[in-house]
Amino acid sequence: MTQHVLMIEDDARLAAMVAEYLAGAGFETAIAGAGEAGLARLARDDFDAVLLDVMLPDLDGFEVCRRIRATSDVPVVMLTARGEETDRIVGLELGADDYLPKPFNPRELLARLRAVLRRRGPARERGNVLRYGRLAIDLDRRAVTVDDEPRPLTGYQFDLLCVLAEHAGRVLSRDFLMERVRGDNLESFDRSIDVHVSRIRAAIEDDPRHPRRVLTVRGAGYVFARRQDEDDG
Repeated sequence: MTQHVLMIEDDARLAAMVAEYLAGAGFETAIAGAGEAGLARLARDDFDAVLLDVMLPDLDGFEVCRRIRATSDVPVVMLTARGEETDRIVGLELGADDYLPKPFNPRELLARLRAVLRRRGPARERGNVLRYGRLAIDLDRRAVTVDDEPRPLTGYQFDLLCVLAEHAGRVLSRDFLMERVRGDNLESFDRSIDVHVSRIRAAIEDDPRHPRRVLTVRGAGYVFARRQDEDDG
């Protein structure tokens, strides 16, 4: 089945090259040359993923990503010539699923695109709902609730939470988490997992500054607590 991608990119030559390359892999790519045009197209049509440039002629990509996340959980891969770690962290904090600096190899872009789409795909056959106290992780609906209230996460964050929860009580290193969630041996950076864990905590913890569900083990990684709500009234 053909998958539809929206590329928001003002470099027409680059956009055409990417669209042609992705077409050979079975993707159909629509192109918008500015942020507002991309948002309008996304509101009008259904897409399986968005490739989003940061440097746009009107809105910057960070603002576009913020607006996308206000209404949609469509996977977003950010593309930019600004490869500084702080820019990547900002993109992830705003809800991007992945971040690829320019210039990039089209094969790597395709691999990352496939990875975010796999993470959004049908739930793995491992049961329907994981429950830990007041926290519920619905694997079929890819939804997280606390006290039956929805707690929105990006696709990457949902899969990261699933890996943590399925290994409850076990300390997991950042390398292990990146390998399990990304599913591809692609270059990442040390802070990416920390950023996503921070966003997960903001969504599911009662007090993110004093987490009780996803705990940090200094120098080792993270552990998902088996028992989380013993003291809740």
